[in-house]
Amino acid sequence: MNTTITYEFPLNERIRVFIRLEQLFQQGAHFSAGATAIDKRAALSVLLDIIMIFKRNDLKSEVLKELDRCAKILNTQTNHQHTAALLQLTQMSKKLYAIKGKIGAHVMQSDLFQSIAQRSTIPGGTCSFDLPEYHHWLEQDEAIRLQNLQQWSNPFDDIRLAIDLILNLIRTSSLPSQEIATAGFFQITLDKNQSYQMVKLDVDKAIHCFAEISGGKHRCSVRFMIPSIGDVRATQSTDNMPFTLTCCLL
Repeated sequence: MNTTITYEFPLNERIRVFIRLEQLFQQGAHFSAGATAIDKRAALSVLLDIIMIFKRNDLKSEVLKELDRCAKILNTQTNHQHTAALLQLTQMSKKLYAIKGKIGAHVMQSDLFQSIAQRSTIPGGTCSFDLPEYHHWLEQDEAIRLQNLQQWSNPFDDIRLAIDLILNLIRTSSLPSQEIATAGFFQITLDKNQSYQMVKLDVDKAIHCFAEISGGKHRCSVRFMIPSIGDVRATQSTDNMPFTLTCCLL
């Protein structure tokens, strides 16, 4: 059983988008595995969010740049443990370079998916009387619904796997240290000559405070906040708070 809560703070926009996509891909997989119509509604809602992020960002280019950046750093380190990671990075880059056209564009070619996307902008706008075709699809056998979901989501698989690989390398790139937030406050100063990607905190679940991280790529502040109760707003704790800090450098 996990006894800690992990708080992550990305230090640039690229990693911020990757973490958001990672969360959405995990949610999509969870809801796709569910057998109810509500599960499938949730899975499609998540897929719409993923497509929206892809529309706003050139994800293929961003992922390829990050794969290349990670590979260059690992190549400078004489560590045989990195051989497998370098091979994975190279293979993933080749897969993404082989993809033609804009990722996700195929989904919107489906009339059903187009209608769902249009009506989803309206709160509660995908009821059976709004979209009878969608209602009909939701009542089909699980095999049919799952096949359609896989057809719509499979083209995102290579990007998903690449992001998983990148974030795993970043998260495990540095050793953690044990720290104390004095009176609920701690300041992190990062070497401006190093390309830190993320700050990660592990906090014991027994501590009834949440870690609020703010700042930028050179300096971050951590405040341990007592959760809000009713009309009382969250306030900074005055207790000394132990936590584990990892400044992810890769």
